[in-house]
Amino acid sequence: MSKKLKVLIVEDEHLAAEGLKSYVAEIEFLELIAYCENALEANKLLSEQSIDLIFLDIQMPKITGIEFLKSLSKPPMVIFTTAYPNYALQGYELDVIDYLVKPYPFDRFLKAVNKAKDRFVLENSNNQESEKNREIDYFFVKSEQKLEKVVINEICYVEAMENYVIIHTDSQKTISLMTMKSMEEKLPLDQFIRSHKSYIVNISKVESIEGNCLNVKSKQLPISRQNKQEVLNRILG
Repeated sequence: MSKKLKVLIVEDEHLAAEGLKSYVAEIEFLELIAYCENALEANKLLSEQSIDLIFLDIQMPKITGIEFLKSLSKPPMVIFTTAYPNYALQGYELDVIDYLVKPYPFDRFLKAVNKAKDRFVLENSNNQESEKNREIDYFFVKSEQKLEKVVINEICYVEAMENYVIIHTDSQKTISLMTMKSMEEKLPLDQFIRSHKSYIVNISKVESIEGNCLNVKSKQLPISRQNKQEVLNRILG
């Protein structure tokens, strides 16, 4: 990873902060931007600086780390650092990268920051792919003896049919010999979702949700059990 993760430490215990600073200095892909003694200082800094990863203590004066994290509309990645193991469940509910219980050894710290690096690489590669796909607003597929142009924004949903896919658009349907995986690779990740092994849906075309089905273009499309939560999260925002 060529880009370093910009790090903010929020910690009210001086010795704990110094130990964490020394750990951060050992990792080549981390860059310490600032150290704050409380959440209010951190809040001000986040309005002025771009931060990728926060090491956030939980028990602090005035406002706890958990309350602070909940107050952020678009928080950076967070690793909780605390002497209290009983907050772990709340941490994971807030989608933190990891939960370090003081005193933690360097190898445990390394495991946590490697998780952050992996998350950062994955999210940035997805964003780059989405940008790449967004630049292309159509593609061609082979249908019968000709190449048919398919405009991405006009696709309502894609349906699997044995070795074929059926592309349902606002005005027509096109049948092409290809796999659903190949079809998924042609579509913008932020606009389409695989709701079921047999269906890919244009999120903007969903008219309503009824039980385990999406209503799209007057047709009920099933949502698989394992995909349901992700589908609902994406559609409902």
